[in-house]
Amino acid sequence: MSASRPRGPRRARARILVALAVAAAVPLVLSGCLAWFQAPRMEPASTPTGEEVAADLEPYYHQVLEWEGCGDGMQCATATAPLDWASIDGEDIELALVRQPAQSGEARGSILVNPGGPGGSGVDFVLENVDYATSERLQSAYDIVGFDPRGVGRSSAVSCADDDAALDHYLYDVPDAPRGGDAWIAASEQSNREFGEACLEHTGPLLEHVDTESAARDLDMLRAALGDETLGYLGYSYGTFLGATYAELFPEKTGRLVLDGALDPAASEDEVSLRQAIGFESAYRAYLEDCLEREGCPFRGTVEAAQEETRGILDRLDRSPLRSVDGRELGSGTMFTAIILPLYNPTSWPALDSLLESVRTGDATVAFNLADQYYERDASGRYASNATEALIAINCLDYTSDDDPATMREKAAALVDAAPVFGPQLTYGGTGCAQWPFQSTRERGPIAAAGSADILVVGTTNDPATPYVWSERLAGQLENGHLVTYEGEGHTAYNKSNACVNDAVDDYLIDGTVPAADPRC
Repeated sequence: MSASRPRGPRRARARILVALAVAAAVPLVLSGCLAWFQAPRMEPASTPTGEEVAADLEPYYHQVLEWEGCGDGMQCATATAPLDWASIDGEDIELALVRQPAQSGEARGSILVNPGGPGGSGVDFVLENVDYATSERLQSAYDIVGFDPRGVGRSSAVSCADDDAALDHYLYDVPDAPRGGDAWIAASEQSNREFGEACLEHTGPLLEHVDTESAARDLDMLRAALGDETLGYLGYSYGTFLGATYAELFPEKTGRLVLDGALDPAASEDEVSLRQAIGFESAYRAYLEDCLEREGCPFRGTVEAAQEETRGILDRLDRSPLRSVDGRELGSGTMFTAIILPLYNPTSWPALDSLLESVRTGDATVAFNLADQYYERDASGRYASNATEALIAINCLDYTSDDDPATMREKAAALVDAAPVFGPQLTYGGTGCAQWPFQSTRERGPIAAAGSADILVVGTTNDPATPYVWSERLAGQLENGHLVTYEGEGHTAYNKSNACVNDAVDDYLIDGTVPAADPRC
């Protein structure tokens, strides 16, 4: 796909918003990727379990990871996995890992961490934000291991564009036609078809095999290669879906799994859009209630009046986009992205004051700064990772799409009725993956993980991205699921809410203590 791709609406955000990598919830700070420092090879601190597996799996399950120092006491390694778990004799791919050894010097095992996305880099998350991801207690007891799932980051990765300018066009161009009309739908499907074709051209056969089930099979292989008989796992946001999928495939290998900010495995694409629209609207209402009590709030009057004004701003940007100093135009899609980023963490709410006030005055700078942080794009126009490309590729294999115009319009009307401020931005998601090179074969349904160990599910009552109802549902679906509720704001709760949540999670991961009942933190 070239930078001169015809203008048209970028893909609907129904799955762009499935679950932003939790690293982005660190208050509006995106760290640069750390270099992989070269250091003398270190003796591995653990050896594979050596467990009995089929002969064709032995090279993967019995591989010895070669760890090298990569700064600040961290160790990095690369594992090998089959491209296609259903055809082991084919090509191999690489999976990048980083490990912080247990700070006590005596590791009880490994805790593998996934930050979400899909598309979030677990390597970067642990390298740059290990203290945000995990508590001191957990770091003392366990090796903390970050990994980039297949298709992501430093692992064998998805790539979809010739250059950063091409990705700019796909993500930021303002549609020429009104959303939902025949011309808009046709242009959106063409745009997404061209993007998918470019992904296939740049990525090759890997594009067909970046689904969550394949990643869960990688996870079991990594468990064995790390020397752990059962899996210790901390998954945030989309990482809860990966963890639940693992538990469904390998219930006998579950150790202690924490799933924070859960997705409902049974939720369809349309329900994801609906629930997230309601979730972001609820979080935005909480922001407005706080804002109207403060000096410098860009709104006056009631919450309802501020919501109506916000919708008016979005509609005006569709009719008359604001041009930024770099030539990009700010339409409602990019403005929505700029609004939702601060909603992931209530400490970032003041950024919304600046955003809304600046757009009122005709200045798009703050809006593009926030949207660029969401997409990990720096001031020079360079994308720091392939997170967005990986997110789209993974979700297109995990969710089925229905692009029938009549069906999409019917569901759009229901979505707008349920969430009149943000609902319009999440309509017509069916156009996103209907033209993808490989169609999803996964049937959405509940996950029970029958026979698993106890699994802890953490949910935040006003989580905008993964609404609390999903955590309730997942905990109820799992045969041995246990819910820990954080009554508060923001996306995910462990190590970023209160001692009640932290103690419940740490007591479970370190001592195996399962709450007798939901502590309602």
